[in-house]
Amino acid sequence: MLTVLVDYDSGNLHSAEKAFQRMALEVGAGEVLVSSSPEDVARADRIVLPGDGAFPACRQALDGYGGLFDAIEEAVHVKARPFLGICVGMQMMASWGREYRDTPGFGWVPGEVVKITPADPALKVPHMGWNDLVIDRPHPLLEGINTGDHAYFVHSYHFRVENPSHLLAHADYAGPITAIIGRDTMVGTQFHPEKSQATGLRLIGNFLRWRP
Repeated sequence: MLTVLVDYDSGNLHSAEKAFQRMALEVGAGEVLVSSSPEDVARADRIVLPGDGAFPACRQALDGYGGLFDAIEEAVHVKARPFLGICVGMQMMASWGREYRDTPGFGWVPGEVVKITPADPALKVPHMGWNDLVIDRPHPLLEGINTGDHAYFVHSYHFRVENPSHLLAHADYAGPITAIIGRDTMVGTQFHPEKSQATGLRLIGNFLRWRP
């Protein structure tokens, strides 16, 4: 079994690599590889797409690696490989990103990525730090994770899904903030599981065991 963490120069993957390697060992999920090679993505059993920074820059960086996005799309849509997007990696699954300028996303999960506007003006944006998860619907990714468990967020924009059935969990920040999305063999987390201690490690382990 091979899990590929896609490296397209969008964020430091060191802590994510360590967390995935640790949990792969724990659940017997085989090898974890950080790679920007379309060939590695093509042979992967699972794909993880992290992302830090602004939506347009991440999309441009990913498209700048010849054939990489095509390999991801082929793996996810034709071969139905399990896919996990993290932070901006999750946001890019949307139809559109509205950060700085309108940027088309992958169009995998209908919806748009919009600026967080808390109802309480005292709450700062970016939404940064620990927040409780509120589980909206059951999913194998959430096994052993409950409402009230903490996750670590750092973001100014969030994913507004068109179809409520694609929302697996949210956080409350004077209004709902999308935390986890999912459909078919695809899932995404707005928070960083590799920085979310026990909750994040459990989610990573669940993903590595998931056989949709």
